[in-house]
Amino acid sequence: MSFGLYAAGFAIVIAGLVYAAHLMRLPSHWIFAGAIVMIGIGILSAVKATRPKDPA
Repeated sequence: MSFGLYAAGFAIVIAGLVYAAHLMRLPSHWIFAGAIVMIGIGILSAVKATRPKDPA
C-alpha cells in the first residue's frame, strides 16, 4: 500500500470528522485542534504501515 493512498484515505476521514464536528456546532478552535492531532496520527500510521520491513 502506498503512502499517498493511505494519506488520502486518512484525509477523507479527517474531513468527514471535521464536517460532523461543524454540524454539531463545536467551537472552531476545538475542531482545529482535533484536526491537527488527527493529521499527526495519520502521518505516524501511514509511515508505520508503508515503511519497508527490516531484513532479518
